[in-house]
Amino acid sequence: MDSKRFESAAGTHLRGDETAVKILVAGHFGVGKTTYVKTLSAIRPLLTEELMTTASEGTDDLSGVPGKTTTTVAMDFGRLSLSDDLVLYLFGAPGQERFWSVVADLSRGALGALVLADTRKLGDSYPVLGLMEDLGLPYAVVVNLFDGAPTYELPQLRDAMDLAPETPLVICDARDHASAKNALVELVTHLLTLTPEPAR
Repeated sequence: MDSKRFESAAGTHLRGDETAVKILVAGHFGVGKTTYVKTLSAIRPLLTEELMTTASEGTDDLSGVPGKTTTTVAMDFGRLSLSDDLVLYLFGAPGQERFWSVVADLSRGALGALVLADTRKLGDSYPVLGLMEDLGLPYAVVVNLFDGAPTYELPQLRDAMDLAPETPLVICDARDHASAKNALVELVTHLLTLTPEPAR
């Protein structure tokens, strides 16, 4: 990780008059949530990754992510500014179902969620989408492009995940700052449509 980027990032200290918004970054195990938070955060992200042990064998599906040796056990945290007066706090949640009580706790106070998906394991996204529905949390779906993963047209993906027409669906490379930021802008734009300005 480029530490110089964090050291030189403008706005590492807040003025105190910004609007702060909490965003949940959710998705199944191994979908790239930690990478996403690390890519976007303007501060050094807080990560709670631990080495995977034999205790998780048979529980955590490593197909498609054979080089994965760590997993998030609590949360990831990062921060970035979308504008001079809008600060986003990113809370990356663990993806295994055994941590869903943690996901529910992390969702408290969040304005919305980004749900990352992987076309190689699209079915693994369904329980996460169901959880967001149960939590009543507005969300956007972000298909994270893995090298060599099959690609599909957006309408095909929308049908496969049975997404409502108004739910944003974007393609993203979680390793690329501009691509990851674009996905976040899609979510924030969606959230603004759900929270119209009060009449004056």
